[in-house]
Amino acid sequence: MRAPKGPKRGLFVTQANSADTPATAALAFSLKAPNSPPMSLENPESQGRSGPQEPVFFDRRELVPILRVYGRMVAAGEWRDYSILGHADWAEFAVFRRHGDAPAYRIEKRPALAHRQGAWAVIGPAGQILKRGRDLAQVLRVFDSRRFSVVE
Repeated sequence: MRAPKGPKRGLFVTQANSADTPATAALAFSLKAPNSPPMSLENPESQGRSGPQEPVFFDRRELVPILRVYGRMVAAGEWRDYSILGHADWAEFAVFRRHGDAPAYRIEKRPALAHRQGAWAVIGPAGQILKRGRDLAQVLRVFDSRRFSVVE
């Protein structure tokens, strides 16, 4: 039986160098292949971030104006359901005209865009961005105007 070609994997024993302390002067064990980069327990997607990142979500100050607009549109008979999702990089408040439909509108919070285009966006049913900005109240005004009407 032949030995497999390519880099050797398995348990390698190396001697500690003379500069080590007596406690570490014993043999060092390594489970990685020689000349391979050091192993890491971190998720490769999270490199460059400090510590484990929690999902983005809405806080109470942000939900109050969103739910105020939602209540007004429910009272007008235009919306019937909503969902709230927290993702790793963004949060979403989606509203539905009927229970089983795709979202009619989505209100997104993306903190990574806060200093560029603004963290808040209202996205229409076809995926177009209706309004984007840094201030949530300003972004939600897209639902206040009389020129905004639902077309079926």
